[in-house]
Amino acid sequence: MSLFGDPLVRPAAVAGMFYPGDPGELAETVAAYLDSAGEAPQQPGFPKALIVPHAGYVYSGPIAASAYDLLRPARGVVKRVVLLGPCHRVPVRGLALPRAKAFATPLGRVPVDADGVQAISDLPQVVESAATHAEEHALEVQLPFLQRVLGNFSLVPLVVGDTAPAEVAEVLDRLWGGPETLIVISSDLSHYHDYRSARAIDGATVRAILDFDAEISHDQACGATPVAGMLIAAKRRGLVPRLLDCRNSGDTAGDKRRVVGYASFALGGEGAGYGMAHGRQLLRIARSSIAEALGARAASPAADEIWLRETRATFVTLTQGEELRGCVGALEAQRSLGEDVAANARAAAFEDTRFKPLTLTELGQTAIEVSLLSTLKTLAFRDHDELLSKLRPGVDGVVLEHEGRRGTFLPQVWEDLADPEQFIARLKQKAGIPQDADVRRCRVRRYRVLKWREADLLP
Repeated sequence: MSLFGDPLVRPAAVAGMFYPGDPGELAETVAAYLDSAGEAPQQPGFPKALIVPHAGYVYSGPIAASAYDLLRPARGVVKRVVLLGPCHRVPVRGLALPRAKAFATPLGRVPVDADGVQAISDLPQVVESAATHAEEHALEVQLPFLQRVLGNFSLVPLVVGDTAPAEVAEVLDRLWGGPETLIVISSDLSHYHDYRSARAIDGATVRAILDFDAEISHDQACGATPVAGMLIAAKRRGLVPRLLDCRNSGDTAGDKRRVVGYASFALGGEGAGYGMAHGRQLLRIARSSIAEALGARAASPAADEIWLRETRATFVTLTQGEELRGCVGALEAQRSLGEDVAANARAAAFEDTRFKPLTLTELGQTAIEVSLLSTLKTLAFRDHDELLSKLRPGVDGVVLEHEGRRGTFLPQVWEDLADPEQFIARLKQKAGIPQDADVRRCRVRRYRVLKWREADLLP
């Protein structure tokens, strides 16, 4: 039986309309939106909940991406997504679950979370309606973004119809869970006003959401009911809403005579950035990983904290005196932070082909540095001069790509190459890119780094 003939799978209804229907094109489109999102703060954690728009990607994709980009560290931690959106097609009383056991997009299937469904099935406001879900786009357009950033997860999909915000909050309380559960509310803002009027209306709606005002109307947001329910539940649990982006179709891909408003919010705790305690833990993980590989006794640091399970990218650098003794890492996150540091430390000690494998005798004379990378972001520029003007010496790590060749310099390299012109020239040389290669034909991405050195932190 074909995918779209399987009654247990809710097929993609708006692929090819609201977003690309080809898997490769869709993956590239979502990746590009995420890559163009603003730089996220470098701190442990990720949002507990998001409010995101649901129009066609050409209109609202950049705004939605500003929220989904914050979920990159959640890959491997978040296992279940509770997804709520308003009803646009087939009316329903209450909150509607689907009959299907999985949702399909061009990127694959997402299973419906059976435990989550069971947890709310006895609530009178929760009903089942395959018809309500069949052509509803508000939930579907969120799935490719979630698939891209989270990988594997299960879904509790709820279309919110005629119900009260308090009844939505009751459902959310049942499903709240811990860090394994993410809540996503799908809603656009005002509809079909002129650009100036929409800006004023949407500005008031943003202020209301930031103030936990659960009285917002459906004229302000089509998903006013699930948004209000989220605000009730979030306030009780001490979450803080943060505005990420607010624009409308006149800013993205439409004219300014009749626009639709979009905004993205993240809701979570007021987390602090990485500090010395985090650095000490990462350095201990790196050293103990090398020591254990050498057969030495080493106290294995606890690595079960949530922040160490987040997906992050790191480099581990070994030095002896002023001389490099090994450096290995990855530019893009592939595994949990704790695992990445341990693996990169071993690779720097034993697999960096520029050096002989580290010996147990050398270990005591070897200093370790751990660098934690932010997400790569594409740097837009018109020409060579603008590229140089946009580089931030001492801040930016830079990735330079041209015709299949790629090289990077960590921000630490600015200490020896302080001039941007020289920095780019040497990076071209490292990557094997001809010096006369036109930078306008190069892809340039940048990232930031937090680094910790044993000499600075450990006794």
